[in-house]
Amino acid sequence: MAQTSQAGGSEKKDSICSILYCKNDLKEGSLQWVKEPLNGQVLMVLSMDNNCSTTSFDMELCTEKLKSLGVQQVAADQWRRLLQDAVLKPEVRRYMFYNSRAFQIAVAVVFYVSLWTNIYSTVQLCSFGRSWEASVLVTLAAVVVTVVLILVINRRQRKINMNTDVRLAALNELLIQHSLILGITDALDGPHNILQLWFVHFSPEHCLQSLAAHIMDLQRTHESGLKHSLDQLCVVMEAVVQPDPQLEEEEEEEKASREESPLLSTAVNLKKEPVTCNELLHLVPEGPPEVMAQQLLVIFSGCYVRLLVTGQLPRAVAGGHLEPSSVPCLCQFIKTTTLNTQQGWVMGS
Repeated sequence: MAQTSQAGGSEKKDSICSILYCKNDLKEGSLQWVKEPLNGQVLMVLSMDNNCSTTSFDMELCTEKLKSLGVQQVAADQWRRLLQDAVLKPEVRRYMFYNSRAFQIAVAVVFYVSLWTNIYSTVQLCSFGRSWEASVLVTLAAVVVTVVLILVINRRQRKINMNTDVRLAALNELLIQHSLILGITDALDGPHNILQLWFVHFSPEHCLQSLAAHIMDLQRTHESGLKHSLDQLCVVMEAVVQPDPQLEEEEEEEKASREESPLLSTAVNLKKEPVTCNELLHLVPEGPPEVMAQQLLVIFSGCYVRLLVTGQLPRAVAGGHLEPSSVPCLCQFIKTTTLNTQQGWVMGS
């Protein structure tokens, strides 16, 4: 298990930074850095209060810690901009709040109360509705339905989230070259919803080779199944429809030659809204197996880290690249969740 050591310097209220080590020979409180970290080892955690829109991650402290971890080649302005675009925009933070554990607990409580009230008021119309047995049955029914709702929400949380996990893909594409991948989670600290950004060590070489070989094998044996699986990884993009220049020119000539007087005053300026359409963007386009494997690793890295640090990954048998560990490596996770294979996994309890 990971041993936690607090980062040097005073802790800040709005942003907390800590470094976690997985070596058993390190003593608690040691600030010594392990030269060869293992895959899946948590290196650093940044926290921020999502309830306050003015707070953010401590970028300066994070940059210093990245340099201490040997990640000096990454331009600070570049990864800060990618992080800002990924999770620090107001609309993204609102989405994460509405999908946080605190909000889900509030929804579950409101759902239970309203469900119990509706069932109880309906049962009161029946002849047996005023007995205490009816109240017990109503309570049990409301509890069962609420538990089912919570289980459905938890099951959904184990899948890749296009609005958070995939937004970290651009940042992970940059950091994976330096053996780092990121994931974001939320936690409850009293009434506060805390966002946590996890930095995990991950060397992609072995997983990249294994996943590329697996994709090459699927292209030979199950090409249609592979295409169907990858088609599920897509996002809807809103694009502006570009009008035909020739048609625009003809319309302008027609307006110029029109002799009718305008119905509206010439002072009124009618602005045309741009015409948009929804386009389906495939996150993993067809290409060489190595390129497709690299794209899959980048896309699923955020989801993988989120499930890894929250303990939601199932158990895996030997053969992975997370030595030694009871959880699957990243390529095993992708093979099972996306490429529909059952090799290398044993579902945990």
